[in-house]
Amino acid sequence: MIRDVILPWAIGDEQLGDDVLEVGPGYGATTDVLSNAVTQLTAVEIDAELASMLMDRFADAPSVHIVNADATSLDYPDGRFTGAACFTMLHHVEPAHRQDRLLAEIARVLRPGAVLVAGDSLASEPLAQMHDGDTYNPIDPGTLPARLAAAGFTDIEVRTNDFGWSAVARKGCRSMP
Repeated sequence: MIRDVILPWAIGDEQLGDDVLEVGPGYGATTDVLSNAVTQLTAVEIDAELASMLMDRFADAPSVHIVNADATSLDYPDGRFTGAACFTMLHHVEPAHRQDRLLAEIARVLRPGAVLVAGDSLASEPLAQMHDGDTYNPIDPGTLPARLAAAGFTDIEVRTNDFGWSAVARKGCRSMP
């Protein structure tokens, strides 16, 4: 479903460039797809166990770099990446101000004009029950345009369908004084 439905719907015709940041790869379903679509992929996973599993899995993939880190405070220079992706993970970040901090940090490490593609599920009782004992902080897609703009993004497009939302946004370009 990730490869054939979610990613094509969320990414569309957007080009992520040749040096892409993936935030929250989890067990790596989107990492598998992205690693075959971009030249260089850096996947940042906060969970040490998942990051270790991904490091082992992608050990023979020189174009994939797995990092165990908190994406709200990335150790990369401003403007490092040509694109960013985060899928089915933002609902695991709480509270909402940490989600906003994460979005702002992604904007910081993107080059001006670079694209962020993101997607997650819509809030539902069945998903809340599946996350019993785990973090479940779904994002209302109606709030995304303002939240992405506050994080430094422009050209924001948010779409929903029966299973979730997707957002495409560009890092704003600073005008020279």
